[in-house]
Amino acid sequence: QVQLVESGGGLVQPGGSLRLSCAASGSIFAIDTMRWHRQPPGKQRELVALITSSGDTRYAESAKGRFTISRINANNTVYLQMNSLKPEDTAVDYCDADVRPVGLRAVNDYWGQGTQVTVSS
Repeated sequence: QVQLVESGGGLVQPGGSLRLSCAASGSIFAIDTMRWHRQPPGKQRELVALITSSGDTRYAESAKGRFTISRINANNTVYLQMNSLKPEDTAVDYCDADVRPVGLRAVNDYWGQGTQVTVSS
């Protein structure tokens, strides 16, 4: 019923920038926290950044000073602006969101399918 779709990934040279988007759709009443994660090849998935419904943000140490998470609540969309990209940023990036579906007194965690980010010369 609820679907999250990431976009904006691709191939970029070291030092370049990418802007990822994640749009939630479906029967949604509200979305609480939204997050970006990444999974480098052969490594565990890790949290990159999160943003609450009120705009509070938190970043992984590796992302501080380079990445910015933001959201537009009216569009149920979260963004990740990535600057000064490094080869070690190469990963599949996923978004997830704590969603309150219409008609349910619950909050459910939904994940997108991921978007590939490759940083290479």
